Amino acid sequence: MRILAYFLLPISWLYGIVGAARNLMFQLGLFKEKKASLPVISVGNLSVGGTGKTPHVDWIVDVLKQDYNLGILMRGYGRSSKGFVRVTEHAKRETVGDEALMYKKKHGSTVDVAVCESRVEGAKKMHDSNPTLNCLILDDAFQHRAIARDCNILLTDYNAPFWKDFVLPAGRLREFSIGKKRADIIVVTKCPPTLPLAEKEKITQKIKPNSTQKVFFSSITYGEIIGFNTHAIPEIEQVVLVTGIANATPLKKHLEAQYNVEHIVFPDHHNFSLADLHRIHQIFDTFATEKKVIITTSKDRVRLLGAEFSELTKEYPWFYQDMRIQLENEKDFITEIKNNLC
Repeated sequence: MRILAYFLLPISWLYGIVGAARNLMFQLGLFKEKKASLPVISVGNLSVGGTGKTPHVDWIVDVLKQDYNLGILMRGYGRSSKGFVRVTEHAKRETVGDEALMYKKKHGSTVDVAVCESRVEGAKKMHDSNPTLNCLILDDAFQHRAIARDCNILLTDYNAPFWKDFVLPAGRLREFSIGKKRADIIVVTKCPPTLPLAEKEKITQKIKPNSTQKVFFSSITYGEIIGFNTHAIPEIEQVVLVTGIANATPLKKHLEAQYNVEHIVFPDHHNFSLADLHRIHQIFDTFATEKKVIITTSKDRVRLLGAEFSELTKEYPWFYQDMRIQLENEKDFITEIKNNLC
């Protein structure tokens, strides 16, 4: 633990107590949870980010959209708009947020996507305007207690699990780790692909699930890099990695195993500017080899699709890395979700 964190612990305890008092109000029924008119799945975490929420939501959508008419509802972090906004494939990122737009561009008309600060209001408006919806997925709503959920999925990072962390500002937790009791399913994310059974059992003991909670493990898998403007993948020696996400360490390690990597780091949900691209291109031009590319994430790519960037991204070899998750016992995982929806 960092020395500074010790001095921040009193503030962390105060922050945690306020959150615990709020949760107690819901538990006692003094604050009410509103039941939506359709089954609700929530995917979230105890920490402020970096657990792999987006690829897990995406994976769940890919599987469940075969059997359900799905909607995805989220706050729309970083957007300039307010209230309820339905997301179209041609929406502006500034209006709906990068993650919402990414979901819509990938899944198109097969999945309804909307943003709203109030999940209760958003769920009602989505279902009222689209009565065919029969399942709603809440992205990052573990602490949003106002709306009831039928299946509550909690993610925790294998490399930074909640039982080793502290509440903000000393750590990255949004609430005390006792909040994990609200989960129906707990997923340990970003695990090594060959995690030994003995370590899984040890981690499960650390989690201390109750008799109804199920624990699963997932890992990251990487596909090919995909060009912004080309399908051809060149021979590569040098990569300029550009990220504006909460935790780019797994991607960086993946690329470093194959190439020389220069990593340009921006804050999570960073709004790219023309000056940023000029700086990136200047760094790219310093490398003598011709076997070089710029690689970013699929989430960052959405922020770079604006018309103001199109000419610049055509002049340089911009690619994004395809990333998926691999869930152990995935059939049991999906069965557990469906059982909670019944």
